Amino acid sequence: MKTPNPIIGVNGTEGRKLKIAGGNYRIIISGKQTDGEYAVIEMSVPPGAGPNPHSHADFTETFFVLEGEVSFKSELGSYIAKKGSFVNIPKGGIVHSFKNISNEPAKLLCTVTPAGLDDLFEEIAEYLETASSNTENETKEKLNSLFEKYGQQMFPADYLD
Repeated sequence: MKTPNPIIGVNGTEGRKLKIAGGNYRIIISGKQTDGEYAVIEMSVPPGAGPNPHSHADFTETFFVLEGEVSFKSELGSYIAKKGSFVNIPKGGIVHSFKNISNEPAKLLCTVTPAGLDDLFEEIAEYLETASSNTENETKEKLNSLFEKYGQQMFPADYLD
């Protein structure tokens, strides 16, 4: 019989903190702690910020809005998510993006199944901490190679307009 995994408790000050996409992310529980089954990431997104359109065919991504108002867009439409709203981005690679449309930082609780985007976020944050001397082109090439490594495809900022 397989030994059950232990219960994991994480308090409000624990978890890996990252500066990414103009905001502050905290990996509350990583795929390393869940045998790759899922990861939970708290995202603090500044007003007007959010990721460019992107897709990831092998991940389900869910968002629970803790604070703020966030516009989610996809190829199939858009949704304004306010505090208490839940958004599901299913597996399959639908192109999507989100943007904080409130005047305060929006706070999102993101769960990704299976885990993997948490590793991408860690690698991007580590790279950006040391990339200040790189050219814009070098940075773009490195980020694109990381996106490819984790099965993420990026699209131009105006792709869903």
